[in-house]
Amino acid sequence: MLAATGVSLAVADAVWAEIKSAGCASDEHLSILETLFGKNMLRACKIVDERGVRRVTGAPSGRSLFLVMGESRRKEEYLCFPEHLCTCYSFFYDIVGRGEQLCCKHQLAARLAEAVGEHQEMEVSDEELALMLAKL
Repeated sequence: MLAATGVSLAVADAVWAEIKSAGCASDEHLSILETLFGKNMLRACKIVDERGVRRVTGAPSGRSLFLVMGESRRKEEYLCFPEHLCTCYSFFYDIVGRGEQLCCKHQLAARLAEAVGEHQEMEVSDEELALMLAKL
């Protein structure tokens, strides 16, 4: 299982790099990502289409994280480091707890939005960024 996960992530990383290089995601790219990530990829595309991804960058450090909108009526936002962590329930339950998925839809949305340049930019002070992280 671990080897298959590593191969899947390597394939996904190659696809993300191609998308970023091209500046857009082709149908083939999206098909590969959907094969790897299932319904979460479709949900991520919806979040990106609805402009639900913001990159928050601290100044002067340049450190950044993403805020990604949820799909529920509450329209909550999740702190997200696309390759490592999301504060959503699914991340902790399905990924960390049960190991059933490679990443959540919010991580996928952040990676897709960054790769195609479809995210909003927000600059805050490093102190404000630290306060956001302290709420984790």
